[in-house]
Amino acid sequence: QVQLVESGGGVVQPGGSLRLSCAARGNPFSIDAMAWYRQAPGMQRDLVATITHGGSTQYADSVKGRFTVSRDNFENTVYLQMNSLKPEDTDDYYCNAGREGSCGDDCGMDNWGKGTLITVSS
Repeated sequence: QVQLVESGGGVVQPGGSLRLSCAARGNPFSIDAMAWYRQAPGMQRDLVATITHGGSTQYADSVKGRFTVSRDNFENTVYLQMNSLKPEDTDDYYCNAGREGSCGDDCGMDNWGKGTLITVSS
């Protein structure tokens, strides 16, 4: 079974930067889209950024110009470079992956990783 393992979270001051990583491990299937989501306690999980196998990207309006998604197809790893962080970016961040080229509530995988917590605070 494929597992998603997120890392790179932490505490950062407003205006700071962090880089998240997510690796798909355990004999992953042929992955097309990979995406980052974020979720506050008690809230729904929101799509932040998507990247296809070919490198096409999409972003939520709230992060455009600040976040950059990238991936290493050989390593089945997706990254999220987060710059100019704001307190409202504080959330648990998760990744997902799928065989299709787009993502909605998820990209196709039912099993989510444990996520990684970002706290933006002075």
